[in-house]
Order: sequence, then C-alpha cells, then structure tokens
Amino acid sequence: MRLPPARATTVLVILTSGVWLTTFLLKIQDLWAIKAGFIPARLHGWASGVPSLPFWITPLSATFAHGGLMHIAFNMVMLAFCGRYVEMIIGSRKFLWLYVIGAYSSAFFQYLFYPNSQDPMIGASGAISTLFGAYAVLFGQEPQIFASRWFNQVVQILWLAAAWSILQILIGFSESPGLMLATAAHIGGFITGLILIRPMLHFHYYNKFKKY
Repeated sequence: MRLPPARATTVLVILTSGVWLTTFLLKIQDLWAIKAGFIPARLHGWASGVPSLPFWITPLSATFAHGGLMHIAFNMVMLAFCGRYVEMIIGSRKFLWLYVIGAYSSAFFQYLFYPNSQDPMIGASGAISTLFGAYAVLFGQEPQIFASRWFNQVVQILWLAAAWSILQILIGFSESPGLMLATAAHIGGFITGLILIRPMLHFHYYNKFKKY
C-alpha cells in the first residue's frame, strides 16, 4: 500500500537538517547551541554572556540545534519514520501541533528535574519522543485484560510509559561522561504523546465527519 505524502514531516526533516548543515559548514554549532538551546537556568536570571533567542521560544528552537552527524542522522530517521505514520493518521496540522507541544513538554520535564542546569538542551529528540509515544499507541497491541476498553487503554499507556522510562534511565546510566542525554525530556515527551494522541485522534475524525 502506498502511503499518502507526509508533507509536514518532510518539511520538518528538511528544515532541521538544513539548519544543522548550515551551522556545521559555518562551524558555529557550539555558538548556535547556546543561542537556540533550552537552558533551564535562564529562567532564574542566569545569562551565558552570549546574545540568545528569547527564553520562551528556546524549547522549540532547540529542536533545530544538534551536535554531531550521528545525533542529527538518528533523530531525522526517527522523525521521518514515526512522523510519517502519525501525520497520516491525524493530519498535517494536528501533527505539527503535537510536535510543538512535545517540544515544550519535553523542555518542561527537563527543567523540572534540572532547574539550575546551565547546559543547553539541544536536539529534536524530545519532540520526536512525543511522536514515538503517539506511534506506540496508534500501532501497538492494546492489552485485553479488562472488559472495559477504557481500562485496557489506561493499562497500555502505563505499560508503555514505564517501559520507555526504564529504557531511558538505563541509557542515561550507561552514557559516557562527555555525553549529555536529556533523559527527563525524552520521558516527558513520550508520556505527552501517549496521553494526547487519542484525544487528538477523536477530535480529528469528529471534525472530519461531523458534516455527514
């Protein structure tokens, strides 16, 4: 079966990759990370000394800042894969809303656990984790434990959230000293996708078919 074109996903991949390539060629990746990255300590008045984007937009701008080639490549593969299927189900507009909400949600969770951190959180992995959470609910096998489907859906969300959280924590423990992994952001983004995708799905099809 040929899937419909995922325009929003394609645009995001092209824009994000283009920004990374530009900063790489200009050799300003570290500077861009400080300017565009989400730095929790800025909320308390800390300043890096480098003119940066307004703090309120950095959860989103951070998704356009990446480190090395492996960082951008892995994130774009995940974005292209999960994004395509999620966008196919809920449409381009709601897909973009989910992505933006995921970016802010993951930044919030990162701030919640590291409110005084002066390290810039960069990368689209928090927002992509939201898409991955949505994908897991949409295409995962719903458990058949209770007679009520609602209870089964709750169990599915709790199970997926627990499994993803444990995985991210284990990866965080195994990371090298020179690698900063936004574990809290990944967990927060994933949980956001788990919670939001069904309401967005219902809203999407309600609006689509209510005229009939």
